Amino acid sequence: MSKTYNPKNRKRQKVHGFLVRQKTKAGQNVIRRRRQKGRAKLAV
Repeated sequence: MSKTYNPKNRKRQKVHGFLVRQKTKAGQNVIRRRRQKGRAKLAV
């Protein structure tokens, strides 16, 4: 059986990146909530 997690930086950015979050209203809400919570990392 092969490993299920094969990290790739490009894929990671394309799926969870900041710009991707900003594209949708829901994604913007995610960023907003993380800002309010005081997260050091807002996205990836």
